[in-house]
Amino acid sequence: MKNKQSFILFLFLLIGSIFTINAQSDYKNEEAIKKLIEKKREYNKSNKTGYRIQLYNGLEKNAKRIKYRFQVEYPGVTTHLGYKAPEWKIQVGYYKTRLDADRALNKIREKFSGAIVIPM
Repeated sequence: MKNKQSFILFLFLLIGSIFTINAQSDYKNEEAIKKLIEKKREYNKSNKTGYRIQLYNGLEKNAKRIKYRFQVEYPGVTTHLGYKAPEWKIQVGYYKTRLDADRALNKIREKFSGAIVIPM
């Protein structure tokens, strides 16, 4: 009888310790995941990851005209006029996620049909 009770007590302690070890392992995994997410956020801040909407890619004269027109239509959205040989580019906005950029694109395409989302 005593052996049976000892065995049951041993099993109970063994199962309890397994649950404790497993819970500690889950906690360590959660901490590791939080650290990785924080590192990714820091990387994104320093490397400017995200998306912009490109309105035009071509001649300087047309690029400046489109930039002005966009600023009149959407005064609160930042615009970027850039040159990468041999073409001028008009890119607007800064969106952290592709979903945010796509939502803005739907509105912008009402007046600028050739607009596309590009990664930074």
